[in-house]
Amino acid sequence: MATTEIDPAKVEQFAGTMLGYLNGGALSLLISAGYRAGLFETLATLPPSTSVEIAEAAGLDERYVREWLAGMAVGRIVELDPEAGTYHLPAEHAVCLTKAAGPDDLGYFAQFIGEFAEVEGDVVEALKDGKGIPYSRYPRFQELMAGMSASVLDASLIDVVLPLVPGLVERLEVGGDVLDIGCGHGHAVNLVARSFPATSAVGYDLSEEAVAAARAEALGLGLSNASFAVRDVRRLEEPDRYDLVTAFDCIHDLPEPAPVLASIHEALKPGGVFLMVDIAASSHVHENLDHPLAPMLYTASVFHCMSVSLAQGGVGLGTMWGQQLALSMLGDAGFTDVEVKNIESDFFNGYYVARKS
Repeated sequence: MATTEIDPAKVEQFAGTMLGYLNGGALSLLISAGYRAGLFETLATLPPSTSVEIAEAAGLDERYVREWLAGMAVGRIVELDPEAGTYHLPAEHAVCLTKAAGPDDLGYFAQFIGEFAEVEGDVVEALKDGKGIPYSRYPRFQELMAGMSASVLDASLIDVVLPLVPGLVERLEVGGDVLDIGCGHGHAVNLVARSFPATSAVGYDLSEEAVAAARAEALGLGLSNASFAVRDVRRLEEPDRYDLVTAFDCIHDLPEPAPVLASIHEALKPGGVFLMVDIAASSHVHENLDHPLAPMLYTASVFHCMSVSLAQGGVGLGTMWGQQLALSMLGDAGFTDVEVKNIESDFFNGYYVARKS
């Protein structure tokens, strides 16, 4: 029996890589906890300060803050002055860790690591039986996605994304019909309704809690042209109804995406547009090796996107279903005119503009 000769140098190199992963994973949890507790927002407003001063300013327990700051210091996230006993968040770091960063707020993303950690045991069982993980195991996921989407949509939907489609803004200004599939908390629908008062905007989602949140936001904004419903989007049964249908980062989560895409095609008026926003990646793993967020996105797929689809008896496309498969499925649904566009403020997603002939 042949034996494999071990290269000690390669072992040492990979061990160093593993240590980096372990430290990065642990720091992600610390970042998430500090983000949720408001510590980065507090640090961004303070000069170099002691743990006592930081805890007092944040309204938190000093002993926990002190240990958290130690983790941030050894992780080179905050700067430590050992003689003065002070900690400081550099302005360049605050740009990536506070809400003021908008779509560039990477601290917000760290919260997903904590959410995924909650279902590690479920993933272990799913690896054995293949049954997936139900949405009910993710109590904060919709809230996190709503917040992430809102920052991107606020920055770009009306002024950047909709103008990707020639003539669309003008159509909505005079009055059109818009549907958002998997609307979540409904922020996209409400943005469209507020920006185009003559247009009727509708959002469908399977979550009653999400639809309730969407209606509450519309009510708070005084919108009479925005409406929401709990609907199974596999069978819209609304032929030639809409000028625009949108789907923001949701098609890959669905149990049966193919019927949904076909139903969307049917629901569009002739010449109508389906705007699908989804992860910018390849369908081939080897082409994602240098993707800057590939490890996190494949993790998100195992710990959420693929798993929730499989839990519903679905196909489990996964987060990284990729552009090649997306284009193929859009073609199968009847879309023969599809462009994939990108915007500067959102490196995360590709923007598919699919027209109904």
